Amino acid sequence: MANQGLQAPHGPDITGTQSPLLEITENERQIFDYLLRPDDSYDQNGVYWADLPLMKRISFVTKYDAAESRRELSAIGRMMKKDPLSPVSWYFRNAVIPGAGLLLEGYVLFSIGNLTPLFSGSGAFPSCWKEYTDCDKNWVAAVAYLEIVGIICGQVLVGVLGDWLGRRWGLIQDAVIMFIGLLMLTAAWGVTLNGWVICYALSLWFYSIGVGGEYPMTATSGMENAVGAGKVSTKEDRLHRGRKVTMAFLMQGWGQMANQVILIVLLIVFNSGTGDPPYLQSAVQWTYRLSFAIPAIGTLWLVYYRAYKMKSASKQLAAAKKKSSVTGYDTESLRLTFTYFGPRLIATAGGWFCNDVFFYGNKLFQSNFIKIIAPSSSVVPNWEWNLINITVSLVGYYMASFLIDNKLYGRKMMQQVGFFADFLLLVIPAFNFKYFTSPAGIHSFQAMYFLASFFNQFGPNAVSFLVAAEVFPTPVRATAHGFSAAWGKLGALLAAVLYSYISDPTKFLFQPWFGLIGMLLTFLFLPDTTGLDLKEQERRWAFLRTGRESEYHGVAVHPKHLSLWERIRGHGKYYDPALDYRQKIEEMRGEWEEDEAARTTEKIGKDQVILSKEELEGDSLWTDSVSTYYRTTAPSVLGEKGSGGEESPSRSVG
Repeated sequence: MANQGLQAPHGPDITGTQSPLLEITENERQIFDYLLRPDDSYDQNGVYWADLPLMKRISFVTKYDAAESRRELSAIGRMMKKDPLSPVSWYFRNAVIPGAGLLLEGYVLFSIGNLTPLFSGSGAFPSCWKEYTDCDKNWVAAVAYLEIVGIICGQVLVGVLGDWLGRRWGLIQDAVIMFIGLLMLTAAWGVTLNGWVICYALSLWFYSIGVGGEYPMTATSGMENAVGAGKVSTKEDRLHRGRKVTMAFLMQGWGQMANQVILIVLLIVFNSGTGDPPYLQSAVQWTYRLSFAIPAIGTLWLVYYRAYKMKSASKQLAAAKKKSSVTGYDTESLRLTFTYFGPRLIATAGGWFCNDVFFYGNKLFQSNFIKIIAPSSSVVPNWEWNLINITVSLVGYYMASFLIDNKLYGRKMMQQVGFFADFLLLVIPAFNFKYFTSPAGIHSFQAMYFLASFFNQFGPNAVSFLVAAEVFPTPVRATAHGFSAAWGKLGALLAAVLYSYISDPTKFLFQPWFGLIGMLLTFLFLPDTTGLDLKEQERRWAFLRTGRESEYHGVAVHPKHLSLWERIRGHGKYYDPALDYRQKIEEMRGEWEEDEAARTTEKIGKDQVILSKEELEGDSLWTDSVSTYYRTTAPSVLGEKGSGGEESPSRSVG
């Protein structure tokens, strides 16, 4: 018989004794390897990168990352030849627009802290914001507290709503709340100064609810859009998922920088061309109100964009609910998340808590060394030092974005190193506070402050935002992220309250230990999802949700992708790459049969309804070659062969 091409894999195991790989040819294996063992995760022998010996693993990862970098640089070069500004437009589409909500909230919340010294001390309203003769001290203090409380409410509530109603509605809701809140902040007023402070505080609380919701919604939608909707994950997901999410997150830093620059310009313009006191009340009013009116314009555009340009933001969540036959909130997935992933919540929530205690206290460095380096009653020097600190932080943001997907460093190591570096950089001045705050040691103090800012972004601040969504399943991803972020803000609230009652030296003795605690929580309870196919994690979740934990053998339970606690608990004992490979081939057959069934004609009465091409194909992975394989091994074909019919030659697969 003439060679008719590749032989198709055998049909379903009718007898129950047949091995899916027993009759597969080498050519067939190559086809399935292409689909199931992508070359960015497996070597030429089909060995998963994390299973390689250390030196071979380093060689494999380094070689592939170098090739990927060359590919991306070549792509940028081709884009620039065609249009010199096309890389800029690409960056706007993939970073600025997805992170626009965080950019705007970073701008506004940073503005709150910057405006307080403009209102108090040498500012325009010392009787209200410092001396408390015209305003209630509790309401002035409530400005900071209500901001944090509003964020916590938004993180929890919108996180749940995002898993219940969908990512798109959560995103739209956040933008609408932030827009209305900005209008309230811009127009805040009262018949007395105390009435104005109350109105200002309540407006900020309302706005902060939208800010809180922005955390889980931006993280989950950015991550799920990176994954794609096909049955097989994309290289973009495996290699650049972390970068995509952190590129959106770092827009928060650009929002802070924009706010600082705009405040300086507005104050100089309205305060008779100078940033020095005395500050006219009218100048402060114009500065403060315009600083909120400007982002309101951008937030209104954000409402439009999310309503009309992000209609597929809930696609991944809808697909996950459909597989589980869930229409509303998936309470069963929430219960199972606590059962199987409870320690991961300790890592994400506890790590974020430690990070925010540290992040809030880090500002103490600045206030101490500015008093010595540039003593002044003006608010401008403090704002100028803020600009330097933001610039250093942005460098940390970008470093995190570039290295967060590197398999040899990645999320977990980055967070541990960041926490430990911050611990060292704070504990040193804590035990010699008098020297480091004197003129002799102030420059060392200043250097440690900037390094602490750098490692906070190039570490726990960026990583906690990513992993709080990434290590949990799709049906409860926004809830878990919102819960973790809310614990982070509780850390900020703890610092805000406690630091009002203890001295500066005591604050520095208290704060560093949260860096050490955060590092230990990360080491014990956080899994490393660097390089893990997110669809593989969802595949494992499907087994867990149906009570078949022992039947899953894939890389999501590889020791590399489990926490130390999970490894101790034996979660990786079912890992078996050979068995998993055979299992995937049979799972693909079931998916192919489902797609084939969807292509059939539906009869409604006498009318026939044919599904459209888009409905039939969608994001299907089934090429003609794959479809040919499964058609030639369908039960009906095998039945004909078994009944004595003549065996037809295999079809040629190109």
